[in-house]
Amino acid sequence: MSAEKIRGVFPIAPATFDHRGAFDYDSYRAALRAMIQGGCPGVTLFGIAGEYYKLSYDEELAALRITVEECHRLGVPCIVSNTRHATEVAVDWAKTIADAGADCMMVLPPFFLKPGGQALYEHMREVSKAVDLPVMIQYAPEQTGVAIDPAILAQLCQEVSNIKFYKIECKPPGGYISRLLQLVEGRTAVFVGNAGFQLIEGYDRGAVGVMPGASMFDLYLQVTESYRQGDRQRAIKVHTVLVAMLNHIRQNVEMIIRFEKEIMYRRGIIANPYCRRPSYTIDKKAMRIFDELYAMIEPYFTYQGVPGTPAG
Repeated sequence: MSAEKIRGVFPIAPATFDHRGAFDYDSYRAALRAMIQGGCPGVTLFGIAGEYYKLSYDEELAALRITVEECHRLGVPCIVSNTRHATEVAVDWAKTIADAGADCMMVLPPFFLKPGGQALYEHMREVSKAVDLPVMIQYAPEQTGVAIDPAILAQLCQEVSNIKFYKIECKPPGGYISRLLQLVEGRTAVFVGNAGFQLIEGYDRGAVGVMPGASMFDLYLQVTESYRQGDRQRAIKVHTVLVAMLNHIRQNVEMIIRFEKEIMYRRGIIANPYCRRPSYTIDKKAMRIFDELYAMIEPYFTYQGVPGTPAG
């Protein structure tokens, strides 16, 4: 598929487990269908919100195959993130991603031992050049611990012609997006990360899409569509409701993953909200606030299944 189709809301596909922690492939397929049939122009596999770091190699391969199969059957592209920390291993995994039929590969720079900027640059360059696919570079300084000047990322896309996208997740992202887009002169496009907290500003600065968690995908779609139609007030209204929920549930990574699954379970998108351990435990006070916020966002949902029984 053309890279031009990679625009708009590309939520992170969730890892779906049964009550014992085994990967639930039927529920995973149902979640993909809910997002795509609910209006998302594509999905992203192996994002941080998708608990990729808790999957076995066999589960990764199965999820990769299913994602490509379901997306192509429903006529949308899929982005698959390459999260390997060793350059040599990431190059091999890049070829697996391409051979599976993914439409775009996202590269998450290695962060476990906080390599320096030059090492990150070389990793991103080598992994991107290993495939003919369009590539998205994920700039996530909170994860990598390394800030990279936008001029360096612009230089990277000059060296590697198939780098077509950047996912920007620094804080604040606005000025960085503007400077990067100025430097690349139209060669690459930008997606907003960080759960879309700064989505409207990102669009104001020229971003073409967002890559949030999956649980509230229809609110992101409404913000995006309202913005595109010039209804800024509607975009701000929906975004404000969305941010109120995010402000509560996104206090750390495991917390938002657990609450995102709670939302998807209540909506009938997944069959079980189980998170593999170690995971976040919701106490009564946090759940009470969540329930109040859930009542605020529920009227904005355009897809509603039967809780615990995801649509096939």
